[in-house]
Amino acid sequence: MDQHEKTVVYGTEDLLTGLCNSVTRVLNVATQSKIHYSAMVQRITKIGLKPDIGCFVLFDGGFSGLVVLNFSGQAAMEIYAKYMLTMGMPESELASAFTSDEVANILGELMNQIVGDFTGKIRRELQTNITQNQPKMLVLTKQVMLSVDTPLDRPEIRRVSFFTENNNIFYLELAIDRTEFIKLHDFDISEVPDPDDLLEFQQSNQGKSAASPSAPSGDDDSDELLRSLGM
Repeated sequence: MDQHEKTVVYGTEDLLTGLCNSVTRVLNVATQSKIHYSAMVQRITKIGLKPDIGCFVLFDGGFSGLVVLNFSGQAAMEIYAKYMLTMGMPESELASAFTSDEVANILGELMNQIVGDFTGKIRRELQTNITQNQPKMLVLTKQVMLSVDTPLDRPEIRRVSFFTENNNIFYLELAIDRTEFIKLHDFDISEVPDPDDLLEFQQSNQGKSAASPSAPSGDDDSDELLRSLGM
């Protein structure tokens, strides 16, 4: 095997794909619906917040960048409503407009989960660490251009279109310094624990604890005291 075959390079488009997969993974589970993204990506020169709702997160560490999600009012309401209905809220209690603070708060919470999923993936797959700030959500009537605090020597900016189950559109934009990760040697990528498996395991342990007879607490305290005295 030659050196070229052994060297694996992970670049901007790979990072973008990982981020897009985090978006679909989190939103598909949260809304119990099918959200997908376009196979075509746009190379753009500016990144910003656009109407009707814009959300952005800065990240720093192994590499720096800015992630923006721009929702139309229809896409925002669809995602918000499906998420809240999945959580058990009655339809009659849902917010009636995308300008509601509740809609912005829910989308901000989902954005936080998306970037958290992405940063976890970066730690596992690229063996580096990035940290994020708290997502900021804004209801907008005009476009607002953004710049990253950390200087980007050779910025790469991309835009990807996403489609909800009802065919409403929202956009992801990513600004990142041009970077490449080159694999020096093979390593094992730790698996992501399945939340359902962890919950089932915890419930199983709780059931066993409840089923097994427990000794009186006084005896336990006495035994612990004797052990601490070396007896």
